[in-house]
Amino acid sequence: MSLNNKVACPLDCFDACEAVYENSNFRGSKEHKVTNGKMCVNFANLLKEDFLVNPYFKNEKISLNKSLEILVEKLKSTNPKKTLYYKGAGNLGIMQSAPKTFFAKYGSVLTQGSLCDGAGDVGLTLGRGRNVNPPIQKLIDSDVIICWGRNFSVTSPHMYNLVKDKTFITIDPLRTSIAKKSELHIQLNPKTDYELALLFSKYLSENNLEDKEFIEKYSSGVKEFLNIVNKKDIKSYLQTIGITNLELEKFFEIIKNKKVSIMVGIGIQKYFEGSQIIRTIDSFAAYLGIHNKDAGGLWYLADSAYGYDKPLKASPLKRVDLPEVDFGEYDLVFIQGANPVVSAPNTKKVVDGLKKSFVVFYGTVLNDTSIYADLIIPSSDFLSKKDLRLSYGHELKTFSNAVKTKNENTITEYELTSYLNDAFSFEKLDKEESILDYYINHKVKDSSFIDNFKFIEDIKIKNLYEDKKSSQFYLVMAKRKQNLNSQFKSDDKLYLHPNSGFKEGSFVKVSSPYGEANFIVALSEDIKDNSCLAYAGNKKANYLNTYKSDELSSSAIFQEVLVNIELS
Repeated sequence: MSLNNKVACPLDCFDACEAVYENSNFRGSKEHKVTNGKMCVNFANLLKEDFLVNPYFKNEKISLNKSLEILVEKLKSTNPKKTLYYKGAGNLGIMQSAPKTFFAKYGSVLTQGSLCDGAGDVGLTLGRGRNVNPPIQKLIDSDVIICWGRNFSVTSPHMYNLVKDKTFITIDPLRTSIAKKSELHIQLNPKTDYELALLFSKYLSENNLEDKEFIEKYSSGVKEFLNIVNKKDIKSYLQTIGITNLELEKFFEIIKNKKVSIMVGIGIQKYFEGSQIIRTIDSFAAYLGIHNKDAGGLWYLADSAYGYDKPLKASPLKRVDLPEVDFGEYDLVFIQGANPVVSAPNTKKVVDGLKKSFVVFYGTVLNDTSIYADLIIPSSDFLSKKDLRLSYGHELKTFSNAVKTKNENTITEYELTSYLNDAFSFEKLDKEESILDYYINHKVKDSSFIDNFKFIEDIKIKNLYEDKKSSQFYLVMAKRKQNLNSQFKSDDKLYLHPNSGFKEGSFVKVSSPYGEANFIVALSEDIKDNSCLAYAGNKKANYLNTYKSDELSSSAIFQEVLVNIELS
């Protein structure tokens, strides 16, 4: 079998799987350890996408050449400081970063931070010095897998398939798919994850179960950490977290003398103090002793580029926090592969801003944001261009070949950047082949061994439950199998527990300090009765969220809100 018929899935998910194109059909690659010969729903949905093949200006079809001429003309007639480059994560191939290098040289404002994992990344880096996952084999060799705020069987179906026969524990306010497969589900109150980590650490300390060898040899700050741990007694922890002592005892009964892995999801850090929350969980993991072992460890969305140089490095003169972007402040906004109308917080502010700017949309499919575009330039789809995918879920990388002919009205990221560099007489990019060859051939050292762990020594977190009125609900957002964030078919309902007082199919108005939106109610016993659930990609949910950045990572906050619900 030829290596030239393999493609990397570009989607923004943990598995970063590999497919093989044979006889006009796709199948999962058997040579890729994580993919393991199987296809997933996300990849199947991607193949069904109606890829964009025509440029548009003011809703009229134009040629590709004309669209590029309009873009150059607009850029040359606009003050660079009044332009914004805004990139999404719908395609995570290496070459997607090429246009960023042009806009940095041109003088555009670029973004910083994340709509996803930024707070968690900073929290882990503060404790370890870097955010790197252990090798995937250590997950496979573990006995017990704790899914902490991560619906593992849905968000990582390929990785889950490798370990589906293990013992699972789920920690989540929702009774997720993986929770239903778990031996224990700890259904804690939202934003009490750090208190649960402190409770677990207190139990270890009181029962003399901590990993003394790791603590003494590789860590600092444990005394200060224990001072935090001991500020509350076990009964107080249980009450605020919303669980029982029986659940606490069962948790440690399951993991006793076992090789333990913790799979952490992004939900636990979707708060203002998200960095502190995930760092507290990692401190518990260190105290338990799962780091630097032959099996087990803690997995999150790792820095997939760690250990690589950056041939496509961009050095802009100015950056703005991603969630705080005001599109209306710019005369020209270039949006690449993103759908901020759905994905960014405070939707009303996003839409109002887009209406005030000249919007250039560059992507493979039309979406809720492209509606507001003045100029639309089609990006070549992932099947018709070469690229390479690094994974934030594991250490494997996948080269992607062009297995189909590129539509002549589309343009790749490398081609677009080269065209713009020529138009402005900027320095040329390195050859595309040399950039890809670097990533293909560069071997990254396993940097998951932690030789200088710093326990969290101070915690200052505002507890939502202290401000919550009995009539209010926590807003919880989660992934679902049928769509990936704003891609594919969304579910725009609001899910409530049957004890919420609302009926199935009711029309409700939901309000927060930041906005309001109308929803249709769906009832589910998988939700705590003090919470409401909106799935990622819900077109109305982000009307309720603040555009304020978190405390450390310039990233978005999606669950730092209490909402009121009334019949509409």
